[in-house]
Amino acid sequence: MSAQKLPSADIVKILTHIPHRYPFLLIDRMEACEPGQWVRVIKNVSAQEWFFAGMPAERRTMPQLLVVEALAQSSGALCHYSGLMRHVAKPIVFFAGIDKCRFGAEVCPGDQLVLECKLVRSMRDVVKMSARASVAGAMVAELQLTAVIRDMDSSVALQAAQQA
Repeated sequence: MSAQKLPSADIVKILTHIPHRYPFLLIDRMEACEPGQWVRVIKNVSAQEWFFAGMPAERRTMPQLLVVEALAQSSGALCHYSGLMRHVAKPIVFFAGIDKCRFGAEVCPGDQLVLECKLVRSMRDVVKMSARASVAGAMVAELQLTAVIRDMDSSVALQAAQQA
């Protein structure tokens, strides 16, 4: 039985579910989602992005690592909307791994970056996803992501114990 598609969500709604904030928030809108299956997220790339500061206008391209981070943030939205975090009191999704990463086209100011993540497998609190970023249909990045869902309170306690 296939899940029902969700309506789009703007950045205000997304911010209630992910911890990222400016300047490291790299998604603008969830365009579509089928919980437990896939999500499509949009990032509108502006010439005013912080990562373009100091670059000559003709050399402005979004760093590939930030494209990967945008895909990771999109995968967090998929985890949330798929209900994978509902059993955790204060959930946080950690980017745990990347496999089979390939890069293609560049992302420039004025581009609309389309970020698509598909759920491959979820076992306990470990989630595997395939992800693709594109601009006007041209592949920018393709990869497989591994994410781990943890309780934010227990993660903070664990970090404090490790630093002591």
